[in-house]
Amino acid sequence: MASKPWRDVNAIYQIYPRSFQDSDGDGVGDLRGVIQRLDYIKGQKHSLGIDAIWFSPIFASPMADMGYDVSDYCAIDPLFGTLDDFKQLLEKAHALDMNVMLDFVPNHTSDQHPWFIESRSSKHNPKKDYYVWRDAKPDGSLPNNWLSIFGGPAWEWDDERKQYYLHTFLKEQPDLNWDNPMVRDEMKRVLRFWMDLGVDGIRADAVRWISKDPQFRDNPKNKNWHDLDAPNQFGSQIHKYSRFWKNLFPYLREMTDILAEYHNRIIIFEDYPDDNYSTKEQYLGFYNVNPSIGMPFNFEGLWTEFYADGFRRFVTEFQGMLDPELHRPVYCFSNHDQPRIASRMGGEEQARLVALMQLTLPGLPTVYYGDEIGMPNTPVAPDQIRDLSAFSSGDFAVSRDPERTPMQWQRGQHAGFSDTQPWLPIGPSLAKHNVETQSHEPDSMLSLYRRLLKLRAKHEILRRGTYEAFGEIESDIFVYSRWLDDQHVFVALNFSATVQEVTLPHLGRILCCTHPVDYPDIDEQGMVRLRPFEGVLVECQEHSLR
Repeated sequence: MASKPWRDVNAIYQIYPRSFQDSDGDGVGDLRGVIQRLDYIKGQKHSLGIDAIWFSPIFASPMADMGYDVSDYCAIDPLFGTLDDFKQLLEKAHALDMNVMLDFVPNHTSDQHPWFIESRSSKHNPKKDYYVWRDAKPDGSLPNNWLSIFGGPAWEWDDERKQYYLHTFLKEQPDLNWDNPMVRDEMKRVLRFWMDLGVDGIRADAVRWISKDPQFRDNPKNKNWHDLDAPNQFGSQIHKYSRFWKNLFPYLREMTDILAEYHNRIIIFEDYPDDNYSTKEQYLGFYNVNPSIGMPFNFEGLWTEFYADGFRRFVTEFQGMLDPELHRPVYCFSNHDQPRIASRMGGEEQARLVALMQLTLPGLPTVYYGDEIGMPNTPVAPDQIRDLSAFSSGDFAVSRDPERTPMQWQRGQHAGFSDTQPWLPIGPSLAKHNVETQSHEPDSMLSLYRRLLKLRAKHEILRRGTYEAFGEIESDIFVYSRWLDDQHVFVALNFSATVQEVTLPHLGRILCCTHPVDYPDIDEQGMVRLRPFEGVLVECQEHSLR
């Protein structure tokens, strides 16, 4: 069955497969569990109504980094099921007119991958240059000063080969040598394997690291770093030479060229802002790789402080960089590596405001599983931590487990996720934050998401309309409009904890509010009184939606 045209997709739903639904009673989510829950995402009358799903890695892996250490790119890890299970999932998703994306990890593999086992075995092996190997300096010290994101040096001595290998992440995740054309050919074969199977898109992980300075010069010190006692000193350097080097975009172009051989495929690049380059230079660099197929995530909302001017500036500056005819924004306010929206922004009311903003901005938004019910981070005790990066860095506070806990489907033991003890604990807010309870509450967070996603799917103006911000810069209110042909809507967002009055340029009617059963009134002058942390989507009376 043909996949849905990406231009018509209203949003992407990120599934962390370990935590979505356990079907076999081992306490870990799996593919058959996802198949059981696809109707929740799209299918049943009261489904979430999202047109695409993205899986964090499900490839074969020793799970040192929860699947981001791949030992076989063309196999499903038994923890999640089989390749036949994935084919069934793909078939059912397509039957529901839903696209499927996979998380592709191009920068590194597991140290258990056959390529690495061969590469470390001999300096004369055909795969000897599949990874980044270097001799020690004459004095026996490390090849350079590069650091691992997860703490400590980025170099690990290998007794078998008698050299150091580079690992940007855990030592169990050796970096591939993308300057070797044989490596690039291998990765192209991997992409073709999944495209031939019918996968609709790729999320490419940590791509900035695939091109590095071939001279391996030392990174300069970060003069603004003063936390000399921090367990992880990664921030003490400016990572000028270890990432984002000159071949990055040509290598990404080779990846997009593979997807271009197929109909209706996209690739979304993971990239965080890099201080060595201007924001515009980074974004346009990724977009210009191949704008019809490739696009970067916009993660700036993950660190923007919760006030109107901060969000106005980042959204307006970003939109101003883009050509709306070529570039599709991908706004992401939550993911498996960052605290959940409700915890990061201050609470559920703030999370509602962010949801209304994200789903009324242009492009292709991503929704992290559980955010649609307002799940906060779940406390994870030190003896329950499963994220090895916390141990590697020596700082339990950096554990990503709190935002990766099981989906909360219903009240009761194990939250409907599993019949046994889950791999991570269930959140203490289960009584309120679960799908079953919120499905019957017209004013729940889930009801808000369903309403917004239904509007976004129905009205092209919310996906592709022109964006324009206006209003007072120092105001607590962020107001913008969306245009498409003769259609026009406004969005007004109150970022303050007090009531604010906003006068809209045109009269209209409210299509959605952060509390979908209690809309404020718009008077004859176009003034609306927004309650604390309240936002509204308003259809312009003079340019109504058809």
